[in-house]
Amino acid sequence: MGEILNLKEAADRAKELRDNGARVVLANGAFDLLHVGHVRYLKAARECGDALFVALNSDPSVRELKGPMRPLMPQDERAEILCALEPVDYVVIFDEATVENVILALHPHIQCKGTDYTPESVPEGNLIRSLGGEVRIVGDPKSHDSSAFIRDIMDSPCD
Repeated sequence: MGEILNLKEAADRAKELRDNGARVVLANGAFDLLHVGHVRYLKAARECGDALFVALNSDPSVRELKGPMRPLMPQDERAEILCALEPVDYVVIFDEATVENVILALHPHIQCKGTDYTPESVPEGNLIRSLGGEVRIVGDPKSHDSSAFIRDIMDSPCD
């Protein structure tokens, strides 16, 4: 079972892991409506190293990125759900629009992003590479989209 940490605790844990020779991996996202694409992404990310940290967008961050009706679930519940997934070792909640501050704190060996990115299009790619890390694109093709699922649910008549 994964563990929810604040940024300082996550940074300390990542340093301890790195000092002991473990490869630290970072994934991130809102994980607002969990679906199979998220599970495949997290499983593939965990296979890239020894410990998977998931940076979870806070509620205000999700609203800024996705609009005023999101998130559907509060950040503490989304974090708890992520911690229940086998691939996830640690969850850290962040407020910013990008995961740069988490990268600076954790210094992961690998930052994993989904297949809707290329290594060159990852917003924090230059930062992770400047710290000696690498960007990997993992998971299945982007055919699952929380926003599309939500639109479909909203458009469906309820009986």
